[in-house]
Amino acid sequence: MLICAACAVERDEPVPEVCPICADERQYVPEEGQRWVTLDQLRTAGQRLSLSESEPGLVGISTDPKVGIGQTAQLVVTSQGSLLWDPVGYVDDTAVKAVLEYGPVLAIAASHPHMFGVQVEWSRRLGGAPVLVAEADRQWLGRDDPNIAYWSGSMPVVPGLTLHQTGGHFPGSAVAHWAAGAAGPGVLLTGDSVFPNPDRRSISFMRSYPNRLPLSGAVVLRIAAQLDTLGFDRIYGNFNNVIASGAKAVLHDSAERHAAWVRGDFDHLT
Repeated sequence: MLICAACAVERDEPVPEVCPICADERQYVPEEGQRWVTLDQLRTAGQRLSLSESEPGLVGISTDPKVGIGQTAQLVVTSQGSLLWDPVGYVDDTAVKAVLEYGPVLAIAASHPHMFGVQVEWSRRLGGAPVLVAEADRQWLGRDDPNIAYWSGSMPVVPGLTLHQTGGHFPGSAVAHWAAGAAGPGVLLTGDSVFPNPDRRSISFMRSYPNRLPLSGAVVLRIAAQLDTLGFDRIYGNFNNVIASGAKAVLHDSAERHAAWVRGDFDHLT
């Protein structure tokens, strides 16, 4: 198994000349070219993982230094077990021990293919936890494994913790809805289809962030309408970017604003 140094997604050997995920228009191959690394190389170079509580029942897992895109994984802890969301592109025995101290991991899932990380490696080290992959994004898998299970539409992990396919950034892009999050009102864990902005009061909706490609207004309004049926007050993005409260209203208003801008409603301001 090798890991793309740019996106940190694992691939079976022999690997292609260029990582397909990075060659796609949503990402990019670095100017210096394609490079593949191993877990042993990262470990020897001093790679490590850190865990920190995002809120009660939610633990952020980040790489230091950054691996690939550098997302923050989230471990959603319930009384029945945990969901590992947006797994990072590195894993070691110390991190696995720390994760299992919160209880068994019931499933591993990513919001979209850029966040696959080393999901199969995490699964194997966590006792064979199922890796839940959206059927619509099956083509982007770089590493096959018997623990991979495909899903579409909605997928319950445990009661009160469910994956929902929204599309947008990728056809299979998804969110995780944690009904008990935010001490009761609910939490959404999102990826690049729904991205909390640095101002912490608005959301972006993009096909590509590095290449500045927006989603259409119609797609954004569809995503917002779909998510409006869920109960939530807080949103965590895939870099621990947060809309701390009032997130449903922020999502609605941001979607309307996005659609208005791409429709040309504000051309008089430019």
